[in-house]
Amino acid sequence: MSSTDIQQLLSRRLQLLQELQTLARILHGSWVERFSVCSRPGCACHSGQRHGPRYYLVINQDSHQRQKYIPNEQVTAAREGVAQHQRLQQIVEEITMINLALIKERAYVQS
Repeated sequence: MSSTDIQQLLSRRLQLLQELQTLARILHGSWVERFSVCSRPGCACHSGQRHGPRYYLVINQDSHQRQKYIPNEQVTAAREGVAQHQRLQQIVEEITMINLALIKERAYVQS
């Protein structure tokens, strides 16, 4: 691998690290949309027209799975937070591959 290739890897790693600063709304969890049936006997939900959707983020907290209700006015922001977490995972994977390539070339340095 040439020194130009190594510089490109280092440059790409720096770009990715800078992108991390833009991911302030990260939400680590699974998105759930739920429809429900109420307790009113004559309600249309008993004949197939369920209430909802209601939105939840399922997270792991203190070794337990928790469902956090997301109000309708926060749905867009919360979905963006879940998408940002997915992007975070992609960035971590790419930085790992870059660092492994740098290790192979003995160019893995602290920076």
